[in-house]
Amino acid sequence: MEFVQDPATLRQKLHEIRRQGKSIGFVPTMGFLHEGHLSLIRAARAQNDFVVISIFVNPLQFGEGEDYEDYPRDLESDSRLAAAAGCDLIFSPAVRDFYPPGYATFVEVQGSITEGLCGTARPGHFRGVTTVLVKLFNLVAPEHTYFGQKDAQQCLVVKKMLEDLDYNLQFHIMPTVREADGLAMSSRNKYLTPRQRAAAPVLFQSLQQAESLIRGGERDVASLKDAMRNLIASVPETEIDYIEIVDTNELKPVEQVRGSCLIALAVRIGSTRLIDNIILEV
Repeated sequence: MEFVQDPATLRQKLHEIRRQGKSIGFVPTMGFLHEGHLSLIRAARAQNDFVVISIFVNPLQFGEGEDYEDYPRDLESDSRLAAAAGCDLIFSPAVRDFYPPGYATFVEVQGSITEGLCGTARPGHFRGVTTVLVKLFNLVAPEHTYFGQKDAQQCLVVKKMLEDLDYNLQFHIMPTVREADGLAMSSRNKYLTPRQRAAAPVLFQSLQQAESLIRGGERDVASLKDAMRNLIASVPETEIDYIEIVDTNELKPVEQVRGSCLIALAVRIGSTRLIDNIILEV
């Protein structure tokens, strides 16, 4: 497996890969890899001749007071795990090389798809996500790219961006990978104390509760959100950022559950903000 930091070197190496007629699968990450990331790498390995992952903690998607400086990093472990999962090349640029002095270009998806959910709590976050991904997609020029459903809003934003900008790129949303107790895998789970970790499965439990109520015939969104809110509030150290039920096209809130809907939430457990979601067809 190769490790590349320089964008020009990456472009040159991948040009040679494409010249050989090989397909390229790409998994963008911020590192501190866990089984969720590794499942994406394995999916890319199964469908492509050559697999690239990026490891880049993107400063543009962190707001003031967020955890950019403290975000967990472990390139040595990441390299070992990525290679075992089938990665051929890791691209991990320095911030100064990726956003050189004078950098002034940004890509933004506007409208309800970025305004609600995490867009409300983290203004500017998705502009940072789409900007870094446009740069990465331009450098890697993959045939396929892989994202996890845990970041459902991000997936839909990126899908919209790819459609609007006419990218010739197959976009794959893969299932959320969970711990045995249901907690969605996340690099930020590292921040949780043992007590907080024991409380964290309540996010998925509340989603399961909503699904059970819907399968039982409940359609009123206010009632569903109240039930979820009450369950989460019963667990110590939890603070709800949002609970929303929205359509899966424009992520607009709905009053009654029908068709395809996304049930999404963000909850702080102590100082750690965790997100999770499920998509239901009714």
